Amino acid sequence: MAVKRALITGITGMVGSHLADYLLEHTDWDIYGMCRWRSPLDNVAHLLPRVNQQDRLYFVEGDLSDYISLVHAIEKAKPDFVFHLAAQSYPSTSFTSPIQTLDTNILGTERLLEALRLSTYDPIIHVCSSSEVFGRVPKEKLPIDEECSYHPASPYSISKIGTDLIGRFHAEAYGQKCISTRMFTHTGPRRGDVFAESSFAKQIAMIEAGLLPPVVKTGNLQSLRTWSDVRDAVRAYYLLVTHEPIPGEYYNIGGSYSCSVEAMLMHLISLSSVKNIQVEQDIARVRPLDADLQLPNTEKFQRHTGWQPEISFETTMRDLLEYWRHRIASGAAVMQR
Repeated sequence: MAVKRALITGITGMVGSHLADYLLEHTDWDIYGMCRWRSPLDNVAHLLPRVNQQDRLYFVEGDLSDYISLVHAIEKAKPDFVFHLAAQSYPSTSFTSPIQTLDTNILGTERLLEALRLSTYDPIIHVCSSSEVFGRVPKEKLPIDEECSYHPASPYSISKIGTDLIGRFHAEAYGQKCISTRMFTHTGPRRGDVFAESSFAKQIAMIEAGLLPPVVKTGNLQSLRTWSDVRDAVRAYYLLVTHEPIPGEYYNIGGSYSCSVEAMLMHLISLSSVKNIQVEQDIARVRPLDADLQLPNTEKFQRHTGWQPEISFETTMRDLLEYWRHRIASGAAVMQR
């Protein structure tokens, strides 16, 4: 029997790199990671020896803004599975770069699915949307299920609505095996420092190293989030495409522990060796609009796959802080943001 082949768009991101780790450890598949020639390789540095040796892991160039590059990437990968993770994924950035966000996430997804549709391959396709599609949810609609109405709170959330709907359209109109997910807040090692919890962990690590005064700069701390670990998330994505996948379906996925961004920050501070850390709001970090109630109902996905989150909030936050401590100690150049 031929070895299965998976294409991961956005392999150099936090989620893509952890998904590659998971698939290399738990399957015998060949993994093709799509990335741009200029993509940072920090998150996949530990995988580069396997890439260099072509040991089940291959990088292929592709850009969601360039249809022809996607055709070439698909032809090289010949995928049985596609995990479409590549995106402009920073909600705050989408306020200053809305056109690039919409083009990458909406038109980029359309380019990819169209290239797959016109290829000779018929893979199971995971279209990664986001819980941000729900935006500003009234309390009476909590916890958020799959049928909750959309009320986008950023250009990013609008772009992910488009991503979600394009995937479902291709399943219904063209019979492609597209399945959409709305993953709620997920984090852990390799999380980009533009996200609140990773920015906090990085600032704490810099404070501990004497690189910053003992003050953590924050944006909105009142947002309520349900937290999950990226390593649980990628396990969910594997089950999504292997456990009786249903084309056209869409699922909420998320953790089981909820608290405010402020409580998350206080937990991170409690892990620090520096005991006089203060908190100060930086108005530049506050979004014009925020999705402030992000509590998921994940029963549909759990019933279908049996997936449950396994990694505790405390472990996730400890590992995130340790990740930044290691980076700062290694002398890595970082921005103070």
